[in-house]
Amino acid sequence: SQAEVDEMLQTLINKSPIMLFMKGSPSQPQCGFSKQMVSLLQRHNIEFDHFDILQDDLVRQELKRFSKWATYPQLYVNGELVGGLDICKELVEAGEL
Repeated sequence: SQAEVDEMLQTLINKSPIMLFMKGSPSQPQCGFSKQMVSLLQRHNIEFDHFDILQDDLVRQELKRFSKWATYPQLYVNGELVGGLDICKELVEAGEL
C-alpha cells in the first residue's frame, strides 16, 4: 500500500542524521550530479550515509513522489528534504550547509 511505501521511505530517510539518496555510492558515483554532491559534502567534512537508488527501483520511483522532488541526488538532514545539488551549492555559498 501507499502508506507502507511511505513508511518504508521515511525509515530510510531517518536511517542517518544526514542521508543522501544518490546514483551509485560515494566511492563510485554513477552520475555527475551525485559525484559533485559527494565531493561537496566531503569537502566540508560532513559525515553522511547514502542509499543507492539504482539498487532499488521502488525507492527510486516512489521517493520522487514522496519528496515532491523529481531528480537525484536528494539530501535529507534530520528527516527533512534539503534538496538537490543546486540548493546545496547555494547553501555552501551562503555558508549555511
